[in-house]
Amino acid sequence: MKSVDKLYERKLFKWTLTLIVLTIGLVLTTLLALGIGPLAISSETVAKILLNRISPIGPLFPQSWPTVYEKVVIDVRLPRIVLGILVGSALAVAGCVMQGLFKNPMASPYTLGVSSGAAFGAALALVLGMSFYSLPLTAFLFALLEVFLVYSIARTGGTIPIETLLLSGIAVGSFFAALVSLLVYIAGERIYGIVFWLMGGLWASSWEKVIMLFPLVTIGIVVLFLFARDLNAMVLGEEPALHLGIEVETVKKIILFFATLITAASVCFVGTIGFVGLIVPHMMRIVVGPDHRILLPSSALLGAIFLVCTDTLARNVAQPAEIPIGIITALFGVPFFIYLLKTRKSKRWW
Repeated sequence: MKSVDKLYERKLFKWTLTLIVLTIGLVLTTLLALGIGPLAISSETVAKILLNRISPIGPLFPQSWPTVYEKVVIDVRLPRIVLGILVGSALAVAGCVMQGLFKNPMASPYTLGVSSGAAFGAALALVLGMSFYSLPLTAFLFALLEVFLVYSIARTGGTIPIETLLLSGIAVGSFFAALVSLLVYIAGERIYGIVFWLMGGLWASSWEKVIMLFPLVTIGIVVLFLFARDLNAMVLGEEPALHLGIEVETVKKIILFFATLITAASVCFVGTIGFVGLIVPHMMRIVVGPDHRILLPSSALLGAIFLVCTDTLARNVAQPAEIPIGIITALFGVPFFIYLLKTRKSKRWW
């Protein structure tokens, strides 16, 4: 018993240390990202501006910086970074549960074709000349429609076979991708807006979008974390999970619904950003192991750090122009994933 207790204590210490390091890393990354740009601001000044703004007893530091610094930090860079944190966390967590549920290391948040449905909705809004604010709503609705079609096709009686669901996602996603190609062909001068949206980016960030996305992502991640134990059991197989008293079909539907929800909500605001939900869970699985009780929160933190870092690079590497963040994530993601496949091809993923 003592050896078991020591192993548990050692594991708990490692998990706690991992979360603390990742949280500190996210805070430091945010401070650095807030200061980087055409107008460089020191991390000390950024910290003072933020503390003055959130202090309930009034300013803690006398203002020794130009007023424009506060405007840039609070109104321009901070909503963009907070949106990046939310999207990075959502995509990483969705990718993590998809890989566990499908027991497939190549699964991602877009496995069920969510990105294709959202892309069609966004492209349709751009081609029809709809208002800028209607684009996220249209993308979100078509993403949900796409997933509804996938579920309807895959459902067999009261069950949803994983293999059938995967194939349905590929088929319906390909159909919507073909529709997007058709819209690109007939878009005319609006083609640039469609292509830029498809590459993904945080350039249109605002506090309004943060406020709309925050509850969806927060609720989705919390619910998925509550089912971490069930997901651990289902990774071993549906039969063992049933013997443990888990309502497999019910849990499967809940996990798929909330993973789809946070993915669709993220994609509709920032476009398609690849590789975050594919490589981040693998990186954390190497560090903390396959237990979803630690894998989900650590993936959320690392996903946030990764997307904030890549977005900072995207908006600064080619000033005054901005590179779509989807290009940056692919440039980092592809080499890492190839390395992962080469070094771990002889080992089990779970």
